[in-house]
Amino acid sequence: MSNPTDRRYTKDHEWALVSGQSAKVGITMFAQDALGDIVYVKLPEVGQEVTAGESVAEVESTKSVSDIYSPLTGKITAVNSGLDQSPELINSAPYEDGWIFEIQFEGDGGAETISAEEYEELTKG
Repeated sequence: MSNPTDRRYTKDHEWALVSGQSAKVGITMFAQDALGDIVYVKLPEVGQEVTAGESVAEVESTKSVSDIYSPLTGKITAVNSGLDQSPELINSAPYEDGWIFEIQFEGDGGAETISAEEYEELTKG
């Protein structure tokens, strides 16, 4: 399973695509595969202040409900409202149209992220 190398990953299976001082955030192919068919996404509120490692959203699948954690500390600036009507976008395009929220951060955002290569090692076997 190949993860895009242009983003950072968390050990909780989120990804962050950083551009300047903002980042789009979603869950990895590994995570969506483990969850199964996603049927509902509880999005965070735009303007909400969040801390790295804090639960900010929920994804409900046919198997379970899972928390989505922020990989950065900052403010939510956008949410993917397309997931309201099509939560399955997380299954079909987790690294593209299946993004969940955008966050604005300062400095390194308190990030505790790992590279794509490190994430590949984490999810082997």
